[in-house]
Amino acid sequence: MSREYPKHPLIGIGIIVLRGEEVLLIKRGRPPAQFAWSLPGGGQELGETAETAARRELLEETGLSVGPLTLIAHVDSIHRDEHDFVQWHYTILDFAALYQGGEIKAGDDVIGIAWVHPKQFDAYELWHEARRVIGLAVSKLRLGISLSPAP
Repeated sequence: MSREYPKHPLIGIGIIVLRGEEVLLIKRGRPPAQFAWSLPGGGQELGETAETAARRELLEETGLSVGPLTLIAHVDSIHRDEHDFVQWHYTILDFAALYQGGEIKAGDDVIGIAWVHPKQFDAYELWHEARRVIGLAVSKLRLGISLSPAP
């Protein structure tokens, strides 16, 4: 099935990687949102769990692996063309994880990668929904809520 002009919403995955007060952002090299700064992530594949998709996408796009993931929120990303037809439609599940080390490197569909402090988000023109889910992840940390699942 084509991801462009789909017959139903597709599942996307986003990963909020936190390092101190910074967040890992990538600059997309392919549509949708080509050339936009965003959270690492991509489409879930058939037979793949959401968490496995998050780990795969993070590794493919940034070269990083992380420990425990926590589901933070969902986002609806709907893009319409000039005729008001739905060109792209993703329901995105956003996970968060703490940076554990390693060298970041941009994958083949990423044209930029950076650790960014939230005060710099305007310079990166970060989408308001990405800002919202990052805020939720940071709030969990500040409240002392673990980003790892309960044992």
